[in-house]
Amino acid sequence: MSELVTGEAVALELRPARLPSRALAVLLDLAVAVAVYVAVSVALVAGTASLDDAAQIALSIATFLLVLVGGPIAVETLSHGRSLGKLACGLRVVRDDGGPIRFRHALVRGALGVVEILMTFGVVACIASLVSARGRRLGDVFAGTLVVRERIPAGQAAFVPPPPPWLAGRFSALDLSAVPDGLWLAVRQYLTRMRQMDPQVGWGMAQRLAADVAARTGAPVPPEVPPAMYLAAVLHERQTREARRAFGSGSGMGSGKGNGQGEAPLVPPASQTPFAVPQTPQAPSVPPSPRSPRAAASQDAGSAERPAEPPRPAGPATGFVPPA
Repeated sequence: MSELVTGEAVALELRPARLPSRALAVLLDLAVAVAVYVAVSVALVAGTASLDDAAQIALSIATFLLVLVGGPIAVETLSHGRSLGKLACGLRVVRDDGGPIRFRHALVRGALGVVEILMTFGVVACIASLVSARGRRLGDVFAGTLVVRERIPAGQAAFVPPPPPWLAGRFSALDLSAVPDGLWLAVRQYLTRMRQMDPQVGWGMAQRLAADVAARTGAPVPPEVPPAMYLAAVLHERQTREARRAFGSGSGMGSGKGNGQGEAPLVPPASQTPFAVPQTPQAPSVPPSPRSPRAAASQDAGSAERPAEPPRPAGPATGFVPPA
């Protein structure tokens, strides 16, 4: 499986899309774009019948560029790399470092896509994808992007470590709506691979991600909380909110604090979190078992009824002391 490598030499577990799925996504996008282009062209022909031939040709060229070139660029920019065809096939366009694309990336991909896909009927794009190790066409190479698969089987998903118990529910008041999906993806990939990173590189990457998340939420990172623990706690809070929205408020899933109505706090066990600090085991103190008054009275009565043993006669002074 090919992996994405960030500028800090950190491997991200993102799977590049294969040529058949990419071709199917392009066909779906082209079908929608052609349908829109035909509908707009018919409307323009009906509305501009009184214009001369030169004006109609100019409108046709402008419609072609606007719908078949500008449309995909606008859709990929606004959806952060997920067009209608890619959404149906479970694909997404990301940068080489795994982050979300911007307008300049979509513009380069769309401009070169006119030559690769429209003018050559996809022949150049197919050849470039087959030659590339990660299945990138020329637009992806010049834009610095990559098409990856978002849908991964549940059994192959990497384990995201839970936060330590003392952080569960601490960030329940944060506004996470402004954090983009690309940043959540980067946080999740970091948490799943942080044990495989160099400690200094991982610490620096955690600081940058924590600063980005704090800037989006509007609340600074607490100084006593390490950045990796902060990212795990915030991601855990987001997953808790998504589960609460999916299953309803009465599903018994809390944000780490009880509500006084029988809601169990969602606190992970300390043995499963990599952030837990090991503690020295202490021997449990066993309190002395108190006797009840009734048991004490019965024991005293039994000792009173039992006759006292007569004293043993002293033996001759032989110098031998019998054992007790």
